[in-house]
Amino acid sequence: MRGLNKVTLIGNLGKDPDVQVLEGNVAVAKFSLATSETYRDKSGRPQTHTDWHSIVLWRGLAELAQAYLRKGSLVYVEGKLKSRHYDDAEGRRHYVTEIVGEQVLMLDRKTGDALPPLSA
Repeated sequence: MRGLNKVTLIGNLGKDPDVQVLEGNVAVAKFSLATSETYRDKSGRPQTHTDWHSIVLWRGLAELAQAYLRKGSLVYVEGKLKSRHYDDAEGRRHYVTEIVGEQVLMLDRKTGDALPPLSA
């Protein structure tokens, strides 16, 4: 059986996208995305839990994110989970888990003119 690596999130940007242009003129955008859920605790009081996700967008998606997404923007992100590691200058290994976005929909567009979904 084949595997499936699919992530779907709806949340708010924690900061403006950080866009870099790499060798070969390839754009990459990174930003944090907050997703929240609300539940009632044992005493019936509402509690909110927020998770933060690291989002990475490549090429055209990165450029569109730079143009249209800002801190607080409500977005739908669909993509895949990627894990990697690196060694720092002291030789310590660090592990990173990111969502590589393949489709982004802007959900809080204020003007009437609709943009198409942003896709990889």
